[in-house]
Amino acid sequence: MKAFQVRAPHEFSIEEVAVPALAPGEVRVGVAYAGICGSDMHIIHGQNAFVRFPRVTGHEFAGVVREVGEGVSGLAVGDPVCVDPVIACGSCYPCRIGRPNVCSRLQVLGVHRDGGFSEEVCVPAVNAHRLPPGLPLAQAALVEPYSIALNVLERMQVFPGDSLLIYGAGVIGLTLVQMGRALGIEDITVTDVLDDRLATARALGATRTLNGRDTDVEAALREATGGEGVPLIVDAACHPALLPEIVRLASPAGRIGLLGFSSTPSELVQLEIIKKELTLVGSRLNNGRFPRVIELLAAGKLDAAALISHQVASQEMPAAIELIEKHPEQTRKVLVQWGGNA
Repeated sequence: MKAFQVRAPHEFSIEEVAVPALAPGEVRVGVAYAGICGSDMHIIHGQNAFVRFPRVTGHEFAGVVREVGEGVSGLAVGDPVCVDPVIACGSCYPCRIGRPNVCSRLQVLGVHRDGGFSEEVCVPAVNAHRLPPGLPLAQAALVEPYSIALNVLERMQVFPGDSLLIYGAGVIGLTLVQMGRALGIEDITVTDVLDDRLATARALGATRTLNGRDTDVEAALREATGGEGVPLIVDAACHPALLPEIVRLASPAGRIGLLGFSSTPSELVQLEIIKKELTLVGSRLNNGRFPRVIELLAAGKLDAAALISHQVASQEMPAAIELIEKHPEQTRKVLVQWGGNA
């Protein structure tokens, strides 16, 4: 079968690879669509410490069940599904307390195990979520990035009347805008340095956008909040240098969500955190958020189609990667079509 394989940093191509064997408890999924994520780009550039090469990447995907393994119930051949890439052991401390997304022996499809940039992939049946009638597979491939947004917001806790500040208007920033709206947040500010991205954020529900190149974001938010600060702030730009400003902007009792994997230290003033009793929340992947995201998509409360800027055939994937690298301002979510009943 055809698959996109990264053999080593900066070495990748569409290859003929062996069809995976189906194990008990698994289903074989014919992949219809898979989204190219920033973390896929990190693997290509050799910036992901968890991956082992060669690797078929891709962790955002949807398709159709083609085969059901021994012991599987609740799924049948022909079912449309999207796949949660988080595979946990079920017995370590994080798993025992209901935090399998940070399992001590965590495996992520497309990182630790071959993923969805392929014509077929075998996955644990518990990770395959059947889709409701009428939900397009192209949109279902975006359940995973929406699950990232839902996970961090629920980790932070949203209270009535809270406002939200999002640093970064890339795909995750835009999913946060929509998810914030779906959770009832009415005042949402987004800051970025690209006007086109900020325009998209406004179209998707942001009430205020600030271009950090020509605006003092900290001064603007202090004025907008009467000096009180913002109760919910998410760093979806993932730049460690932003954290001191974020801490200063957070309101007393504020919650800060961090999504980046940078190992660069950040300078923090302990006094600022303690006097306001701030909560800094790390959020990795998602913790069982797929059913809720699917429900919101099916109810029309999330506009996945608005996030898709390009759809390309599998053989065009290398060119799509070059486009993302050289002209990120022209892309939002790039979907790769693999043909599994797409």
